[in-house]
Amino acid sequence: MQKLLVIFLFLISFCGFSQEDAWVYFNDKPNAQSFLDNPLTMLTQRALDRRTAQGIALNINDAPIEQTYIEQIATATGITIKAKSKWLNCLHIRGSIFDISALTSLSFVNHIHFANNSLNSKMAAPKQNHPKNKELNVQTNFSYGTSANQIEMLNGQLLHQANYTGAGKIIAILDSGFTGVNTIIPFNRFFNLGLYLGGYNFVAGDTNVFSTHNHGTMTLSCMVGYVDGQLVGTAPDAGYYLFITEDVSGENPVEESYWVQAAEEADRLGVDVISTSLGYFGYDNANYSHTYSEMTGNTAFASQGANIAFSKGIVVVASAGNSGSSTDPYVGVPAEATNVLAVGAVQADRTYAAFSSIGPSFDGRIKPDVMAKGQSTTLSNTSGAIVTASGTSFSCPIMAGMIASFWQAIPWATNAQVVQFVKQSADRYSNPDNLYGYGIPDFQLALNTAVLSLQVNNNTNFVIAPNPVNDSVSVSFPNGFNTATITFYNALGQLILDKNVSQSFSTISLQSLSSGVYFYKIETNSFSQSGKIIKK
Repeated sequence: MQKLLVIFLFLISFCGFSQEDAWVYFNDKPNAQSFLDNPLTMLTQRALDRRTAQGIALNINDAPIEQTYIEQIATATGITIKAKSKWLNCLHIRGSIFDISALTSLSFVNHIHFANNSLNSKMAAPKQNHPKNKELNVQTNFSYGTSANQIEMLNGQLLHQANYTGAGKIIAILDSGFTGVNTIIPFNRFFNLGLYLGGYNFVAGDTNVFSTHNHGTMTLSCMVGYVDGQLVGTAPDAGYYLFITEDVSGENPVEESYWVQAAEEADRLGVDVISTSLGYFGYDNANYSHTYSEMTGNTAFASQGANIAFSKGIVVVASAGNSGSSTDPYVGVPAEATNVLAVGAVQADRTYAAFSSIGPSFDGRIKPDVMAKGQSTTLSNTSGAIVTASGTSFSCPIMAGMIASFWQAIPWATNAQVVQFVKQSADRYSNPDNLYGYGIPDFQLALNTAVLSLQVNNNTNFVIAPNPVNDSVSVSFPNGFNTATITFYNALGQLILDKNVSQSFSTISLQSLSSGVYFYKIETNSFSQSGKIIKK
C-alpha cells in the first residue's frame, strides 16, 4: 500500500508540474474592424498590392490578436508565451497541465490544444520511432560551372537567357541559420545589388540571422549564390528575407509556431514565394510526434499556416523530406499541406534519390508534387567553398528560385496559376506516382503554356467598359458564359462592391465610388479574370 501511495503522489506531481506545450485559441477579435478599415497599420502596401493583383480580399484572420487577451495570458500563473499566430488566433504557450487547463475558465478562450496528443481527450497512439525529418538531414549567358546540371534539368537556363532571373520578386527563406552569408564571396553580389532585404531570428527574438547554423547558408546559395564559372543560383536577382524558425538544439512543436509567425511576417512584407527546407514528423518527446494519419493536408499547425499563406497569394515551396528509406517514408509537415508545393529529390541523371520522402498523403493526394536535383547539389558552404551536398533541403530552394524567375516572366498570373503551370510542365504530369509526384518541371514549357493560355484568354475575355468610367460600366460576355460574379477592391485590397451579372443584366453603377483606381475580379465556375478600372 505504501508503495502504491508513493507512485500515486509521484504521478500527481508529474502531471501537475511537468512542462507541456499547447496552443490556446481565442473566440474572436473584437477590434478587427479598426484594422480592416486601416490595413496599412499591419500590412505593407506591397502586401496589399499582391492581394489586389490576385483578387484576394482582406478578412478577419489578417487582423491582429486582441492585445488584452495576450496580456491576460501572459500574467496567468505558470504560463510562458512562446509564439503567436494572428492567422489562427492563438498563442503557443508552455506550462504545467494544471496551469494550462485553468485558462479554459477565461471567457475569451475558445479551446486549448495540447501538443501532447494524449492530453487532448484522445486515445494515445502507440509510440513510434519517427525519423527526425528536419533540415539537418542532408547528405553537402551565366557561366554555371557544376551548377549547370541542376538548372538545365529544369530548362531554367532558357529563362535566364531571356532575362527572367527573379528580378522584382521577393523570396522568404525559413531555415535554421545563415552563418557566414554576410562575409563570404558567393554572396558578395547578393549584398552589392541590395538583394538582402532584412531578416529575423524567431527563436532568439532578435535580428541576428547570420549565425546559429549553416543550413540556411547552403539553401540560400542554391537561389542567389554567385561565383562565375562555379555556381549560379536559380533566382540570382530576386530580393530575399531571411528568417530563422528552427531551434537546432532539439525538436519541439514550438518550431511549427515559429514557422507560422515567420510566414505571417513574410505575408506582411509582401513576399511572393516562401522557400522552406524544414520538415516535421517526429519530436524529441514522442508524445508530441505526428503520425501518418495526421498527414491530411490541414491538420498539423504548420500545415494550416502554410495553407493560409497560399490563400494570401504566396507560393509556398517545401522540401519533401529525407525519410524515403526509413520505416516512416512519407512526406511530412508542412510539405504535406494541401496547397504547398512539396519538392522531392532526384540525381543528376533524373532518377529518384533513395532518401527522398514519398507519398501519397494519408488522404491519398499526390505527394511529393515535383522533383529537382537534390543529390550532389552544387552549393556554397560557410567558408565560401563551392561544394556538393545532398537532401531535399536543396531541391526545394532550386525549385523556389526557379518559380520566382518564372513568375517574373508572367506577372499577370496568380499564385495558383503559377503552381498549376509548373505541375503541368512536369514530365510525369499525365501519370504521377508516389516517388516522383508529377515529376521534373520544364520551365520553358511552362512559360510557353502560360503565354498561350493568355493569348487564348485574351480572345475570350470579359470586357469592362467604359474604362475610365464616370457613372456605370457594362460587362460584355465572351462566348460560352451566361452568368458571373464581379467584385471590386480599392487600392488597400478592401472589398467595396460585389455583384452578380448576366448577359441580360450586365450594367453596374459605380456612382457611389470616389475618384481613383480600383481593381476587379470576374469569376465563373471555370474562369477567373482580374483587372484595373479608373473612376473619374
